[in-house]
Amino acid sequence: MATESDLSCSGLVRRFGNNAAVDHVSLDVPAGTFFSILGPSGCGKTTLLRLLAGFDKPDEGDICIRGQRMNEVPPNKRPVNMVFQHLALFPTMSVGDNIGYGLKRKKVPAAERRKRIARVLEQVGLPELENRNPQELSGGQRQRVALARCLVLEPTLLLLDEPLGALDLKLREQMKVELKHLQKQFGTTFVYITHDQSEAMVMSDQVAVMKNGRFEQVAPPEELYRQPVTPFVAGFVGDNNRLAGTVVSVADDVAKVRLSDGAVVSGRVASAGLAPGAPAELYIRPESLSYSQKAAGEGSYSLQARIRTTLFDGANSRVEAESNGHAIFARLPQDGTAPALAPDGHLELSWDPDLARVFGAAHQ
Repeated sequence: MATESDLSCSGLVRRFGNNAAVDHVSLDVPAGTFFSILGPSGCGKTTLLRLLAGFDKPDEGDICIRGQRMNEVPPNKRPVNMVFQHLALFPTMSVGDNIGYGLKRKKVPAAERRKRIARVLEQVGLPELENRNPQELSGGQRQRVALARCLVLEPTLLLLDEPLGALDLKLREQMKVELKHLQKQFGTTFVYITHDQSEAMVMSDQVAVMKNGRFEQVAPPEELYRQPVTPFVAGFVGDNNRLAGTVVSVADDVAKVRLSDGAVVSGRVASAGLAPGAPAELYIRPESLSYSQKAAGEGSYSLQARIRTTLFDGANSRVEAESNGHAIFARLPQDGTAPALAPDGHLELSWDPDLARVFGAAHQ
């Protein structure tokens, strides 16, 4: 295992009966990385986190932290701490006593405890709240206390199990930014579990998209968004339009696809084995669509669409349209440059083929 990695896993399997909740998962997390595991409920991400924490043991595979095999090491002996969704702060203890609880258990001398508690409170922006009770704090402040309680122990890994899930939307947006800043400030490796793609995309250096116990793709957020390698990743990460049809031709890494209404559209080849006559699906992001009342320019591909409705959404409007039975939607910027669109109106939707991805329909 690479010694420069804080966490390395090879071939992890955890079965429950005939079901593999974690199915031959391997990963490598460099030191100081914010690494997120993103997936829908039931995909195995929480089971994987429990294996990393030591609350459960794998049936196969190895877990190594800084090159040391951890499979038989109990949770309290691993250089790992964990933040839960409901924080689990002690309600009858002050903020300072909550933060210092782990240090006291490790028999750190009182003077050293006070020094480290004061330092970490300063680092998380709560220097005046050491003597407060957790119930007197805001949701965001309690979140930072829970983080400080873990970070004061200087773990190699901090595991976070959907810690923002219980917060309201505005506070969750604020805490996404704060968590990212705190991770960079402390330099601790974060392994973050979430089903919320926005959290993963905003905060992470690397994201693993998980489905049915396996990683579909591991990549930086922008790469996941712009170059998904499976239809699941294309559909799960961000919004996408999916157009089903049959491959007409493949040349220079570009596939032409004939839709059921006879229209021919084009996009970059995203899976092996695409050949004329094979079923295929083209994915195109809403923001990659251009609007026009005239034919698309050379090198672009377009669809005639009928507008169903336009929904205002702050900086953008979501335009829902239909093209010969295909539901399709796009985003219209609210900067004065977009045309006025009315329900049942018609428009041309076009795109650059480099911005679309074509998968074989059997590649699921």
